[in-house]
Amino acid sequence: MKKIFFSIIFIVSVSIVSAQKTYILCGKLIDTKTGKVEQKKTIVVEGKKITAVLNGFVQPKSRIDKIINLKNKVVLPGLIDMHVHLEMEMNPKKYLERFTSNDADIALNASVYAKTTLLAGFTTVRDLGGSGVNVSLRNAIQQGKIAGPRIFTAEKSLATTGGHADPTNGMSNKLMGNPGPKEGVVNSVDDAKKAVRQRYKNGADVIKITATGGVLSVAKSGHNPQFTVEEIKAISQTAKDYGMHVAAHAHGDEGMQRAILGGVKTIEHGTLMSKNTMKLMLKHDVYLVPTITAGVEVTEKAKIKGYFPEIIVPKALAIGPKIQATFGKAYQFGVGIAFGTDAGVFKHGENAREFGYMVDAGMPAIKAIQSATITNAKILQMDKEIGQTKVGFFADIIAVNDDPTKNIKTLEKVVFVMKEGKVFKE
Repeated sequence: MKKIFFSIIFIVSVSIVSAQKTYILCGKLIDTKTGKVEQKKTIVVEGKKITAVLNGFVQPKSRIDKIINLKNKVVLPGLIDMHVHLEMEMNPKKYLERFTSNDADIALNASVYAKTTLLAGFTTVRDLGGSGVNVSLRNAIQQGKIAGPRIFTAEKSLATTGGHADPTNGMSNKLMGNPGPKEGVVNSVDDAKKAVRQRYKNGADVIKITATGGVLSVAKSGHNPQFTVEEIKAISQTAKDYGMHVAAHAHGDEGMQRAILGGVKTIEHGTLMSKNTMKLMLKHDVYLVPTITAGVEVTEKAKIKGYFPEIIVPKALAIGPKIQATFGKAYQFGVGIAFGTDAGVFKHGENAREFGYMVDAGMPAIKAIQSATITNAKILQMDKEIGQTKVGFFADIIAVNDDPTKNIKTLEKVVFVMKEGKVFKE
């Protein structure tokens, strides 16, 4: 009889807990789909999902339900950053750390950066280049072991020999070796296919290529094309076979055009983009991920003697200052914009600085917010789950003190963060 009694108590307790709801009373709520700022709304959360969005401030009917009072705040969906590097944060010793850091060091730092990113209001990120640590970090967050954003990882970026993201650039001949597809280095169509399959095997969600030279690699050129169109096509088709899209780091115009014709989905940075390239992007439905903040940051740091290796300084001073202006031209031309920052090149948690630079370059605040919500959700094929505060969507919800459609800087000071129904900051 005791066993039956305790079983009944247990079943009742479980049903009560599972039925608990959270009522979030929102002074203002931004509808990212319509762009409207709505007044006095109540979001009802049950488990990980939003189960209702009601007019007015609605009080729960059950005493077990919870109320979160955001009546004097502005609420919007969790933000999405399409370009971060959670395994690193730039500093004057970064190039030495390649030889002194163990995987455990990288992982512990990454867990801190991940939590910082989440608390800044970014509930989803696309990590474009790291190592297997990235995959383990994503999994640990998914399993609830540590706090962090939902991660779509590219694992190791794909490069050509000596190109941006060749992991042995700048090393001595003894250490340089001959990295290949397993290490993410591609020199043929067959290499391209194998490198993508290796990333899939390693647990990647997306593929990232370095279609041109880059600023922060220990190599001379910051913008030359570094893949053939045929290699990029092989990468894109293989990625598609495995359910992944391709992001292309690109500063130089020729490399961008090859990447677009090769089938990539996003162009990262896009610094020296021409109107012909913009036309190609519109034709092939390719998005620009601007990373203006990174451009500003590397320009400033390049002026500090000894901060970067000497080979990097002229590239930083040539490329960094141009990113914002190019973004403004691309937006006015009609190119699709996907919010992304390159966090890690600057301090994690400061991702929302990007919004201010976008607005300063001519993008309306609501459009910038939409680029970090509905646009990015669409690219990630999660537009039925994230990017909006809507019934059936994940309860990824943040709040700020002011209306960001009027004061975009308020997004730099997020005061409330919920991810999948769990409060991480209040």
